[in-house]
Order: sequence, then C-alpha cells, then structure tokens
Amino acid sequence: MIDISPSVMQFLLAFIVVGPLLGAAAALLPAPPGLKGKSPGQAVLRHGVTVTGAILIAAIALTLGFDHSHPSKMQATTDISWIPALDVRIHLGIDGISLPLLVMTALLTFLCALYSYFKLPSGPSPKAFVALLLVLESGMLATFAVLDLLLFFLAFEMVLIPMYFLIARWGGDQRQAAAWKFILFTLLGSVVMLLGLLLIGLKSGTFDMVALATDNGRGLTTSVQVIAVLAIGLGLAVKTPMWPLHSWLPDAHTAAPTVGSVLLAGVLLKMGTYGFVRIALPITPDGMRTFAPYLAAFAVVGIIYGSLACLALTRKGAKGDLKRLIAYSSVGHMGFVLLGIASMTPTGVNGALFANIGHGLITGLLFFLVGALKDRYGTADLDTLAGATGAALYGRAPRLGGLLAFAAIASLGLPGLAGFWGEMLTMFGAFDPAEGLNRPAFLTFMAIAGVGTLLTAAYLLVVVRRVCMGVPQQQAAEPATIADVQGYEYAAWTPLVALTVLAGLWPAVLLGLTDPAVQKLLAGGKS
Repeated sequence: MIDISPSVMQFLLAFIVVGPLLGAAAALLPAPPGLKGKSPGQAVLRHGVTVTGAILIAAIALTLGFDHSHPSKMQATTDISWIPALDVRIHLGIDGISLPLLVMTALLTFLCALYSYFKLPSGPSPKAFVALLLVLESGMLATFAVLDLLLFFLAFEMVLIPMYFLIARWGGDQRQAAAWKFILFTLLGSVVMLLGLLLIGLKSGTFDMVALATDNGRGLTTSVQVIAVLAIGLGLAVKTPMWPLHSWLPDAHTAAPTVGSVLLAGVLLKMGTYGFVRIALPITPDGMRTFAPYLAAFAVVGIIYGSLACLALTRKGAKGDLKRLIAYSSVGHMGFVLLGIASMTPTGVNGALFANIGHGLITGLLFFLVGALKDRYGTADLDTLAGATGAALYGRAPRLGGLLAFAAIASLGLPGLAGFWGEMLTMFGAFDPAEGLNRPAFLTFMAIAGVGTLLTAAYLLVVVRRVCMGVPQQQAAEPATIADVQGYEYAAWTPLVALTVLAGLWPAVLLGLTDPAVQKLLAGGKS
C-alpha cells in the first residue's frame, strides 16, 4: 500500500468514472486535442488509447493506495446529495469486491483500444467508434463504483446503447438482428429490475446501498424481499446471462467485432452477477434464501446446456462458429458463478467473484485469439478451419496455436491457472450451503456441476485438436504459413496470459481482497 490522501483517492475514483465520458466528448471534436497522426482517423484512435491508458493508470494508482489491510471498508468514497426528495445521492466507493472488477474493466478496455488502433474493425467513422468505446467504458466502470440503487440502474443501462451500435455498425453477418435481440432482451429485463429497485428504495426510505446492506433486510418484510428479488433477479439474470434467458448472447457474440466480444464477455456479463452479490445477497437475504435453490437449479442446467451446445458445435458438419462456441461456453461458466452465489456462503461467493475475474481474463483472451484467426482465414467456422487445408496452427503459426491451446486449457479449469479456483470454490460452496438451504439438493447441484467440468474439458480439447493439430496441406494459391502473432497482438494479449497464470498460482492475491468484504456483506455490514 502507498500512502495516498483520501482526497486524492476520491479524485482518482471520480476520474475513473467520469474521465471516459470527457474523452468521448473530445473524440468527437474536429481534431482530438494534443494528438496527431497520419490521418484524422489515426489521431482519434491514438486518443482512445491515451484516454483508456490514463484510466488504467488511475485504476492502478487507486489499487496501490487502497488499504489492503481493511478491504471490507468502503474507500475513496464520495457522497453528495443529488435528488433530496428521494434521498438519491451521488455515492461512489470501492471495497475488495468491486476493486478487482474495476481494474479488470480498465485493463480490458485499454487492451481493446490498443488492439483497435492496429486492427480497427470495418465500419463507419473511427471517431464514432472511439466515442462509443469510451462511453461504454464509463458505464461499465460506474456500475462497479456507484453505491446508490438508482445510480446503479443508470450505469447498468448506460452500456446498452454503445454496445448496440458497436454490434450493429461494426459487426459481421446478421449484425442488425443480433443487435436488436441484444437491446430488446436487456431492456425488457432492466424494466423489471427497475421496479424491484424502486420497491426496495420506497419501502426502506433510502436508495443507499451501504445503508441497505448494513440493515440486512431488517427494514423490509419477507414478502417485499421475495418480490424485489424476483424482479431484480430477472433483470440481472438476462445480463448474466442465465439459462433460459441466454438466447441473445450467441447471436451477439457471433456478430460483434472482436473488441465488442471481449468487453461483452469480459465485463458486461459480470455486471449481472455483481448485482446479485452487491444488491440481492446483503439487502434482501430472506428473498434470496427463498429463490436460492431455484437459482442454483437454473445455474447447473446452464452449465450442462452450455457444454452440450458447445459439443454439438464441435461435430463435423455442424458448421460451428468458434465465436458462437465460446459464447455458449460463457453460459456454462457463468452457471458456476451463479451456483456459488446461490450457496449464500463465503466460500461460494468468493468462488463466484474469483470465477468472474478468471472468466473475464480467459474468455477475453479467447475472443482476441478467435478474432485473429478470423482475420487470417476470413472465417471462424470450425469445419473450415479444421478441413483438409485447414488451420493446423501448430505447423502454420505455432505461437498463435500455442496461445489458443493455453487459453483453452485455462478455460477448462486446469489447476495452476485462473479458471480452476473459481469453479472449485463454487462447488465447495454448494457442498455445504448456508443454513436453511436444502443440502441434499445442493449436493445434487454440485454433482451435476462436476459433470459439467468434464464436458467442458471435452469440447475444448476437441477444438484444440481440430484447429491446432494436423499437418498443413498447401493448395496452389495458398502459402504454407500464415502470419504468426504480431507485435501489437503480443502487447494486447500478454497481460491477460500473465494475469491468468498469476491468479492461478497465487489466488491469495484476489481472495485476500474479496474474502473480508464478502464476510462483512453476508454478516449484514458488520465487520
């Protein structure tokens, strides 16, 4: 920890939330201030890298100044009255739960901006692309920093419009239909969620998330909590996404540009599960206890369904798009997160938070790699890549093949990498759920989730075998090799590889932050 004054910490967090919006406004100027390039498009792309880089530096400084000896305490707080009649406040703060998500969001957005500087997806003006990327970053960061229910809702919704346009204007085939499906599903879920948030605020007399968590549901009747969890949970489940509310995700990922897929999987899905941890668990514990078995049941169905869908896409003749396959794998991985949350235990919730970070790093890397494959081969279709003259990456581009194999084995939960700890801890949480939950049911859920880990290993190993292995066979008009990993790709992917290894070998770095905060959250705000 570096001794940074509270006022500087407040400024850093406020800058992290607001800075991207200011950068987005500047990106739309005739020429971004202070930056030059060979063309206006190059200048604005440099502007995007500069702004997201500054936000990442501020997030790292915030981490260094964070009091790691008291991670359960809200730090860098700002609390200003905004709408006194409703007691709505501009309340910002971070603890051990939100800090890792904040830093990961800043990192992934910077890497996406850097990658786009060298490989901008085809579409309209770079100015619009950079502005939308920065507005999206502000909404994602604000979601993890705000401590007022209505501000949380505004931040939660703020990401929808920029992501819609990133898919609809810079995406691939079927992008319009995929973008509309994304916006309709998430907006409908959000309307229901808003009703639940308003119910909590009006019945308790405050929208302050810290005060509500400290009260731990004592000011809300059980019936109010049940209704609130049902409404809020539906909105959060759509964004997570939980089976059977997941059908927008494969289409969105398949159509989205590479950086859109990275941020959609790496951050936007985490916003839903974060809402369960930050709002549903501490504010409406009785309502959560009522729905926990059902949440766990849907979670394990999602684990099996996602794995079986991925296995189906790996069959020859299935015309399985690799981006679509990774999207279905996310349904399964987020099922583990929901299972950990449903256990309502410190072990399970810590596992869910760890799995959130692990999935963000690994799946972000996977989408980067599949995007690179699509750029080189013109397709992400598994049959085409695995055909007689297919990828055979170990022979054609060994570094790219090695990175794809690394990301795949990390995603299947190999011990020593980030994907392992989250899945293991969530199943431990299901093994011994919170008091009052049906243990035999949760033991069954744990066993089903264990089968899901085997299915996950099966489809990912099939992907590695079909795409990476084999002997390259050259056609008359085809070079024997393709471009291996480029310098800008190393720059964008190396941090994700390093953090995947670090989190796998040294999980205490992350668990040391989350565990005290989770303990306090589940105890009703008492240290």
